[in-house]
Amino acid sequence: MRRITIWMLSTVAALVLLFSYKTSTLGAGGESSAIASGTDGAGSSWRGTDGGTTGSGSTTGGDRGTGSDSSGSDTGSGGTGSGDGTATGAVAQTRWGPVQVRITVSGGKITDVTAVQVPDGNHRDQEINDYAVPILRQEALAAQSARIDTVSGATVTSDGYRESLQSAIDAAHLR
Repeated sequence: MRRITIWMLSTVAALVLLFSYKTSTLGAGGESSAIASGTDGAGSSWRGTDGGTTGSGSTTGGDRGTGSDSSGSDTGSGGTGSGDGTATGAVAQTRWGPVQVRITVSGGKITDVTAVQVPDGNHRDQEINDYAVPILRQEALAAQSARIDTVSGATVTSDGYRESLQSAIDAAHLR
């Protein structure tokens, strides 16, 4: 009877410890994760060939340590998105760090996708992104949208890449 009691108390104690363990939803540097909170890290912008810039998007809870102004104010004359130019997507704060992409548009088509920011906190992050980012770029160019597949082994980066890519597409007023 004594062994059963000790076993039962041990099991209950282990379960209490297991369920009270708090996992972190903080990204690199302690900022809140956009995936966890469902908000953009910073606004997106469109820069047409006329040199004008339009910004969009506001943040809940202020700037998340990206060092960028996310006020969403317009500067310059802006573009319609049907012409040529670049659009930078909002920063997607992931649990491994920020992800941000910039698209180049020519004739209403995405002609280039550049990763402006990817998680690079350690050697493994760099390895993963050296492999995943070119695949994500190729997928985005082929799809001409943010409906791209997740790269196996880089799920978090893929999700952030898609989020920022969609923001850039929206800023460029493409589909």
